[in-house]
Amino acid sequence: MNDLAGKSVIVTGATRGIGRAIALEAARRGANVAFNYVRSVEAAATLRNELEALGARALAFQADVGDLKSAREMVNAVKKEFGAIDGLVNNAGVTRDKLLVMMTAEDWDEVIRTNLTGAFNFARAAAFIMMKAKHGSIVNVTSISGLIGMAGQVNYSASKAGLIGMTKAMAKELGRTGVRVNALALGFVETDMTAALTAEHRAAALEMIALRRFGKVEDVAPMAVFLLSDMAAYITGTVIQVDGGLAM
Repeated sequence: MNDLAGKSVIVTGATRGIGRAIALEAARRGANVAFNYVRSVEAAATLRNELEALGARALAFQADVGDLKSAREMVNAVKKEFGAIDGLVNNAGVTRDKLLVMMTAEDWDEVIRTNLTGAFNFARAAAFIMMKAKHGSIVNVTSISGLIGMAGQVNYSASKAGLIGMTKAMAKELGRTGVRVNALALGFVETDMTAALTAEHRAAALEMIALRRFGKVEDVAPMAVFLLSDMAAYITGTVIQVDGGLAM
């Protein structure tokens, strides 16, 4: 399928895990892809090579999503190089899980800054370009933690719930200009984050999932690309759960 042929997409936090899978899937569907990284120069170079091997034009930027100036500079550079920004996937995220009474101000600030402020920064920068072009799609990667809350994740749940509210508000603001905004609420997906779970926590999580397995990045990427594509032209303001039936 080439449903993203000729389109230009930005994916934040794409050097590993879910973001990497989305970037590669977008390239397979014909998109040119830009992504950011913070420290992983080698991983960024590897991903760029893989994207180009799929026939995509690829751009890698060392940019901090939590800094609005950096987000603006990256978005403007992508627009200048690709000529357009048709899609944005706000995927960058971190966890600093602790019980509320043990959570530090730094634990709170880092998670909110990356997960929520980072999405705001890139959406704000990209929105100007998309509104002028009268088309575009923004996909915010959130979590079932933002829907139902998870013990030990007050900061993470707050950031992901904030993303859901942001998605709906932005969809109402930008819809009149032809720009769509949707969110993916993910459950447990096999990434570096879930690899840190203890065997006990993993077993307990599996008992709560209707499909009795953790998701794979390959379960997520096609849905993100669908929302970026014109096949989802009449979908905005939605939160699609990709969680195996966890949050029911």
